Amino acid sequence: MAEKETKDLQVKEKQELATPAEQTRPGLVFTPAVDIFETEKALTVVADLPGVAKNDLNIDLDNNVLTIIGDVAPPEGSDEADVLREYRTGRYYRQFTLSDVINQSEIEASLTDGVLRLTLPKVEAAKPRKIPVTV
Repeated sequence: MAEKETKDLQVKEKQELATPAEQTRPGLVFTPAVDIFETEKALTVVADLPGVAKNDLNIDLDNNVLTIIGDVAPPEGSDEADVLREYRTGRYYRQFTLSDVINQSEIEASLTDGVLRLTLPKVEAAKPRKIPVTV
């Protein structure tokens, strides 16, 4: 009898970015968790950016490098002081190098409830196709 595999949910804490580059802004920098899915027509990148507003999100594409930067401001008001802080805020930063398979001019992005969804369509030459056989 075959054993059933069970997968437990594993909580992944925010990870501070470890980078050799020097930061020019004070504060924490986090690596957002991402999932990447592929279809025949596109790649989809889903990034977890809790607390990032549309106006605080920058997505840049330069020399085949896609960069995601999102800032989260501390939740306390100017007249409030920290008593207990369990939710850490700062900047999210992640980069991806894109191959020639991606149609860079057609990339789309949407942000809903702190989840960024990037659609990276493939170029026509990269899409699978059927080749008819003639006699």
